[in-house]
Amino acid sequence: MATFAVQYTYGANTDAARDRFRPEHKDFLAGLYESGRLRVSGPVDGGALLIFEGASADEVAALLDGDPFRREGLIAERTVREWTIFFGGLK
Repeated sequence: MATFAVQYTYGANTDAARDRFRPEHKDFLAGLYESGRLRVSGPVDGGALLIFEGASADEVAALLDGDPFRREGLIAERTVREWTIFFGGLK
């Protein structure tokens, strides 16, 4: 399995909708975390950073297609990039 960094950029004027769908979004991510696929995640200015384990960028993107924030059109941009960790690690 490789490590992937996923960057979400939220759409403009989506604060209220994100608040409404946040519980479902958090439950979705909790399931990915419990399965061992999502390693860490959290908000960054204007979006979120999520670190995943997966076989490919396409596989990780497909997992995230089920995110309620995506379903509701709250994510303006999503990037999935393989990340090679040289120092440290995620255990």
